[in-house]
Amino acid sequence: MRNVTLGKTGITVPQNAFGALPIQRISTDAAVRLLREAYEGGMRLFDSARIYSDSEEKVGLAFEGIRDKVYITTKTGAKNAEDFRKDLDTSLKMLRTDYIDVYQFHLAPRCFAPGDESGLYECMLEAKKAGKIRHIGITAHLIQVAMEAARSGLYETVQFPFSYLASEQELELVRTCAANDVGFLAMKGLAGGLITRSGAAMAFMDSQPNVVPLWGIQREAELKEWLSYFTETPSLDDGLREFIAQERKSLAGDFCRGCGYCMPCPSGILINSCARMSLMLRRAPSQDWLTEYWQEEMKKTENCIGCRQCTKKCPYSLDTPKLLKKNYEDYRKVLSGETKV
Repeated sequence: MRNVTLGKTGITVPQNAFGALPIQRISTDAAVRLLREAYEGGMRLFDSARIYSDSEEKVGLAFEGIRDKVYITTKTGAKNAEDFRKDLDTSLKMLRTDYIDVYQFHLAPRCFAPGDESGLYECMLEAKKAGKIRHIGITAHLIQVAMEAARSGLYETVQFPFSYLASEQELELVRTCAANDVGFLAMKGLAGGLITRSGAAMAFMDSQPNVVPLWGIQREAELKEWLSYFTETPSLDDGLREFIAQERKSLAGDFCRGCGYCMPCPSGILINSCARMSLMLRRAPSQDWLTEYWQEEMKKTENCIGCRQCTKKCPYSLDTPKLLKKNYEDYRKVLSGETKV
């Protein structure tokens, strides 16, 4: 397992980190047990966010007493200085710590900078000076925001969606981070569930020497799979290269990445699931997506009013209403038995 240094932060961790968004869906006892097993198995970086309900609290409970042995990164979605300070103090309390290793702007709509009138970057500097945070980071789904941050000299880490389905533009972002000594944290390493072969995902990350992937983990079986790669890390051999090439070919073109930037929908459509239902039916157990709940959610796509707010907000410039229509038609064919998956 490769060790990666996150740019100028100097933080060096195994290339196998824990994304703590999913643990908000399980009990406190189960989450604490999972986090401790991850630590005992070799993971050292744990990423959460203020918006992830009780995720920070569970992380805090898991690492109380061994805080100095792990790196904790978390995020704020604050839009003003007052909310920033409130989020930071709440995160410190929930995490049971007096400092955060990397504090990140969450899903930043722009590259916050000194003097931009938001006052947010100044809050980061203030918090760093006070010792409440050690390094300044940013997360984004908008490639232009991430690229600007990587080049700005203002950020020590950038977190961005990255997997073996990455476009050339996204690969260039990774190279730009490396050139500017900025740590790169990869979210959505499984492309929001579209990638189902973890060994291929891990092998691809291993081929990127400056990337630390954050695997979203909720179940013990998932954790065991990621921990197994500490002792035997898959390498990107010819077989996996061919497999990934076929994956990229089958997913080429317009498909929803599930980022949720388009939400909320004024018609109540769960866009980031409904707009990629065809892919999910074929790349995950189909019965999981044919329940009464998902049938009702997919039927809501009939209520699309064509406002195109989703299209305007999509960082990938997708024609989302067209995707919704196509996916719903496909879904109905599967339900009727006309199409087999």
